[in-house]
Amino acid sequence: MGRPPSNIDVNISVGTIFSVLRCPEGVAAVDEKVFLQPGTQQVCAGFAVYGPTTLLVLTFGSGVHCFTLDREFGHFVLTQENMRIPEDTREFAINMSNQRFWEAPVQRYVDELVAGKDGPRGQDFNMRWVASMVADVFRILTRGGVFLYPLDSKMKDKGGKLRLMYEANPMAMIVEQAGGAATTGRERILDIQPTKLHQRVPVILGAKNEVARLTAYHAAP
Repeated sequence: MGRPPSNIDVNISVGTIFSVLRCPEGVAAVDEKVFLQPGTQQVCAGFAVYGPTTLLVLTFGSGVHCFTLDREFGHFVLTQENMRIPEDTREFAINMSNQRFWEAPVQRYVDELVAGKDGPRGQDFNMRWVASMVADVFRILTRGGVFLYPLDSKMKDKGGKLRLMYEANPMAMIVEQAGGAATTGRERILDIQPTKLHQRVPVILGAKNEVARLTAYHAAP
């Protein structure tokens, strides 16, 4: 059998995520250890989305702004300033095919959302899952929501799915600068001290109140 199709193969929006750190003073030779800084030390974070339009989302630590590529003139134009994520939402993004592998707090949380008006939340929720992190996070920035790539039994030995240094940290900075929150379920992502360049972590980010609820479920007995 051949490899499964990628997002590029099926023409789904893809993108580039980046993080910028300062080189510590007094460093003569740059090596991997220089990059092992917590996300709070980022001076800039952003991502590009290559979809129907090419977008650049950017933060320098004082709000989140979106620029759209003007294809005719070949430069980016500021199209959205100070993007904000509503604290509450009725949309969530998660890969439901992994449900049987999730930990109990995530099972509880998603069960409540799926139960809708008849469940403990008393309202209906919609699921949106593109399986392209840049597309899912951009949707959350523009219309709200929560994104989950939680720890599960399949990847527990790896620590999670997404890379801390160049996926979770820049996205967490962007989301927090837009008024949202980002945790592993157990701790704030930006506070994690990296130990490896390609370290993986669980990611829960988006609407502040939903992230807080799910984090509380992880802390519950």
